Amino acid sequence: MYLSIFLALAATALAAPSLETRQSSQKITIDLTKKYQTIDGFGFSAAFQRANLIVNLKEPKQTEVLDLLFNTTSGAGFSIVRNGIGSSKTSQNDWMNTILPNCPSTPDGTPEYKWDGKDSGQLWLSQKAWSYGVRTFYANAWSAPGCMKTNGNDANGGQLCGVTGTSCKSGSWVSAYAAYLVKHILLYASSGVAITHIGFLNEPDMSTSYASMQSSGTQAADVIKTLRPALDRANLSSVGINCCDATGWGIAGQHASQLSAAGALPMLYAVTSHEYTSRISGPLSTRSRAWQTEYSDLNGRWSTAWYSNGGSGDGFTWANTIYNGVVNANLSAYIFWEGVQDRATNNNNNEKLILVDGQGYEVSKRLWAFAQWRVVRPGAVRVGVSGGTNLKSAGFVNSDGSVAVVIINSAANSQTTSISLTGSALVSPSVRAWATDNTHDMSETAVTVGSDGAASASVSERGMISFLFAPTVGNATAGSA
Repeated sequence: MYLSIFLALAATALAAPSLETRQSSQKITIDLTKKYQTIDGFGFSAAFQRANLIVNLKEPKQTEVLDLLFNTTSGAGFSIVRNGIGSSKTSQNDWMNTILPNCPSTPDGTPEYKWDGKDSGQLWLSQKAWSYGVRTFYANAWSAPGCMKTNGNDANGGQLCGVTGTSCKSGSWVSAYAAYLVKHILLYASSGVAITHIGFLNEPDMSTSYASMQSSGTQAADVIKTLRPALDRANLSSVGINCCDATGWGIAGQHASQLSAAGALPMLYAVTSHEYTSRISGPLSTRSRAWQTEYSDLNGRWSTAWYSNGGSGDGFTWANTIYNGVVNANLSAYIFWEGVQDRATNNNNNEKLILVDGQGYEVSKRLWAFAQWRVVRPGAVRVGVSGGTNLKSAGFVNSDGSVAVVIINSAANSQTTSISLTGSALVSPSVRAWATDNTHDMSETAVTVGSDGAASASVSERGMISFLFAPTVGNATAGSA
């Protein structure tokens, strides 16, 4: 008798899945009545001649890389391109060329602009992005031309002549710098690309051996108060001003406070920051939108891993980094540093999403971490989310009425997620889902819709899944991914 009981228990133990392999079920509720920030999009930069790496690729590799970056069904579906506004007289060391190699002798003199129609390959890339449907272009200057600065050089820091606390024999160049930025926007417009946001500083809290210009938030306010009217006079009232692309979140908070005290915030579209010297730790105290405009792993060796013990270059790490900014800091935009880079530059680290090597390329899992957010389109509004253990969930209502849900599974076991919507106006929604993990790259996965309308799908351990609930209209389904 005892033997038969023992054998029955043993058989039950063998038949049951182990704790490690047993799949748990999690219920997530999306509350569409609870609304947060509006999303402008996700993007990358191709500054410092990096765009030319794509320009020089031969077909079909060139189109393949463009698809990886911009295609909303097979790639990352990026919706923002951040371009550098050049200030250097040469392109040596991958510097970005200025359109004003020689300033007039006085600030009110007539500038002689020189435009090569290439802008370090960035114009071509922007035109290609436009053809994919990208409509947000952030033109960002690292420095004013050297002749407008206190140190007479576009590199090694220095300040713009004429802002608070500066004194230059030639006088104030603030208005001339504003005109310079306006000219850059108009040149792009003449080539079919509408720049939507302009920035006149990059990491102004440090000095570098390449293009750099230092500024406080108070000094930046002087420029904003001149630049805003200059844009309006040029019929560019739709162009938003961003400031100040600090090296870290802490400095960005100081800039926001100084801009507010100087009365410049009403003229600002977004307070911008990087995450190098201090990471995002919560929302900025500002009524303006907040953008994270540059960050990457500058130290780790080139990696294509999704999860490798939580490395700083891992795709899974970046999935969490983006989530932290969007959900915990109410970011309207998250922009990676470089979209592409070659193997030789900067010790072959992880500051790019795609490694371009000759006429070939390698894709990092960081790109697929961003791709999981492509279901969230520009104009989407973040909404409330509740439920789930070891899951990070974010919900959004797109401008076309579709609902996007992005989920990260931090557990060491796979989980079934069940998504239900409250306050939804969707009628007979069509639901699709895509997953990324160690073996999948934004791959479509099976979804089960219950009688209660909840959508369920499995997400692997330390994996990511994105749902798109789209209303069915006739035979077509709204929304894209």
